Amino acid sequence: MAQLGIESVLVAGRGPAACAVITALNRLGVKAVAVHSEAERSARHVRLADDAVLLGPAPAAESYLAVHRIVEAAARSGVSAVLPVPPPLAGNARLAAAVSDAGLIWVGPGADVLERLGGDGVEPASERGLLAWVTADGLRFPTPVTRDRAAGIARVSWTPDGPPDIPTRAQRLADIGWRGLVTVGISPDGELAEVAAGFSLDIAVLERSHGVDAVELALRSAVQSASGGPAPTGREPRAAVTVQLRSTLPPGEAGRVAGRLPGTGPLQRRDAGVDVVAVSGYEPGDRLDGWYDALLATVSAGAPDTASAARLAVEVLAAMPDTGVPHDGPAVLAVLERLASGSPVSGA
Repeated sequence: MAQLGIESVLVAGRGPAACAVITALNRLGVKAVAVHSEAERSARHVRLADDAVLLGPAPAAESYLAVHRIVEAAARSGVSAVLPVPPPLAGNARLAAAVSDAGLIWVGPGADVLERLGGDGVEPASERGLLAWVTADGLRFPTPVTRDRAAGIARVSWTPDGPPDIPTRAQRLADIGWRGLVTVGISPDGELAEVAAGFSLDIAVLERSHGVDAVELALRSAVQSASGGPAPTGREPRAAVTVQLRSTLPPGEAGRVAGRLPGTGPLQRRDAGVDVVAVSGYEPGDRLDGWYDALLATVSAGAPDTASAARLAVEVLAAMPDTGVPHDGPAVLAVLERLASGSPVSGA
């Protein structure tokens, strides 16, 4: 990516999503600088990065979500770009403007576009959605998703049967200047319910379906340059499933991970028409802090059909040892097993 003008990136985020982004940057040969709070000086995303910068105290509002602290960290680290990971950061027009005003590359839609679409982003949780890479030529790699939800949180997402159903407003995102990754929620009447930038928990569905690297797509959009060679073409789309494994510790209660979670061992598999990738934010011995999101790991699988992709994800989760913290694995496995059997799945 150096030929595109991006040699180093501040990764604004934490947890499994930040770990996935940092791993991709390493693979692309781009220096990754992590950020962390005082409570997560030795968090897994920090250990994976080439360098790290302290943001502030444990509360997210004073560290991971603090606009001025993120911009200051980027300036101190000497990076050329800021890549916001979660939708609340990636959709923050004030942060996008501050990063650009500091003379840095903002990896995401511009501040003016984010302002027009409502400012701060949310993690889309509608039962239906659409993922895409938005370029000047329109939507690339459009990927429909169906979600199973628990307490309003999407925990399993998969590609439904049939061609993509693209709402008219989504098709116009390129016309209003949106560039980069997008995750949209689709309301029951077929209109847009949510629009989010960044690396939503569904983005792995797009990656497994089309065989592309979402971080590479985001960086290419940020530089808007053809000098880095031809844009990724992907492959013929196939079925994909993504699972989010969450701790069920009471809100605010900390824990310690004892067993190996998916994504901290040799679980990545790409062969004979299948593609399985697991990413975790924690390794054995890591502290699960009560200040933050309870997401432990994600598992995504691509295969010729949804049932086969679901079975691949089941294999990974069923082989998981005792993690030392309670989690929603049994509920997630129940959803996956229904998908694997070809039965319809309804949101819980």
